[in-house]
Amino acid sequence: MTDLVRVWIVPVDAPPETAARFADVLDASERGRAAAFLNPRDRQRFTAAHGALRFLAGQELNTRPGALTWISGRHGKPELAPPWSGLHTSLSHSGYMIAAAVSTGRPVGVDIQHLVPGLDPAALAARFFPSDEAAYVAAGRDAGARADRFAQLWARKEAVVKAAGGRLWPNFAIAVHGRDVVSCAEPQAAYRVSDLPAPAGFRGAVALAGAAPFALTATIGPGAVPAMAS
Repeated sequence: MTDLVRVWIVPVDAPPETAARFADVLDASERGRAAAFLNPRDRQRFTAAHGALRFLAGQELNTRPGALTWISGRHGKPELAPPWSGLHTSLSHSGYMIAAAVSTGRPVGVDIQHLVPGLDPAALAARFFPSDEAAYVAAGRDAGARADRFAQLWARKEAVVKAAGGRLWPNFAIAVHGRDVVSCAEPQAAYRVSDLPAPAGFRGAVALAGAAPFALTATIGPGAVPAMAS
């Protein structure tokens, strides 16, 4: 049976009624963490991200989003506590977008990257990426194409690292361009990675532990918030 990954990409600026529902399902710890942000925008981003993940996971488990609990797992990656530990989750945000992911079978990692104007993607790629990937970024026809290539490679690397629960810096050197299965450097293991549909100006990727293929469904936009189980 093919494992399934569901991804929900939502804007930080969700409609007021959606934002209120996100805030309502946070637990006491998350509310405290949100309140600790001095910048209201950071507080809004945190609330939307964690609320969206709770709704997505709650829908998959047919459980009230507010009832879910995460604990620190191996390498410090947050994991759902029993009895929900069979579902794997991941969260990412960049710019004004958030990506939440759940996987029914294997550890998952999701990443979304905003194409930030004004950066020098070729120089950054030369500093952090393998030489062939740095050359690929530098060969982009213009600044926009170079930024696009850099963001996509970065998203792929970070998705793999999030699935692994490791650190990003030791894994910049892993080769991800044009590959369906990549080898994470730390902790060492194989991961399947796929590009993710994303809004204009963003690039995204999702990765799952192991080399086996997986099915992917992605929803972009706040749309209808998943139903809350009774």
